[in-house]
Amino acid sequence: MLDKTDRILLGLLQRDCTLSLQALADAVNLTSTPCWKRIRRLEQEGYIRARVALLDNERLGLGLTAFVLLKTQQHNSRWYQEFVHVVESMPEVLAFYRMAGEYDYLLQVQVADMKSYDHFYKRLVNGMPGLVDVTSSFAMERIKQTTALPLAD
Repeated sequence: MLDKTDRILLGLLQRDCTLSLQALADAVNLTSTPCWKRIRRLEQEGYIRARVALLDNERLGLGLTAFVLLKTQQHNSRWYQEFVHVVESMPEVLAFYRMAGEYDYLLQVQVADMKSYDHFYKRLVNGMPGLVDVTSSFAMERIKQTTALPLAD
């Protein structure tokens, strides 16, 4: 169970994982050793999955965001495992969800432009038989994007 100090530490780390141990300890009124032990425990218990740098897709020439909805009539385990393997091997896919509702899967795809998306699309549909509907929507403007989870007190 997380206490208030754990939640504060998680909030600080998810906004800036480069904060020094001393800065984190000061923020939660601990000395560095107990603070370090808490962070280590949070990592071991899986609350902290990774520490990463968030990159700017525009500056890297990856300005097109596509959301791809997929339907299939294949719902057996073998097809599912193959599909997961195919999609996970595609670096353009930033997020991959199995859905409830009209569509079976949702992908968030990041590519340079429409030509790059068309190349991705062809690899996806040619590499995975059994897809019966693939619908794509393209983001015109990113209004909000965050990785910070809302942590209740």
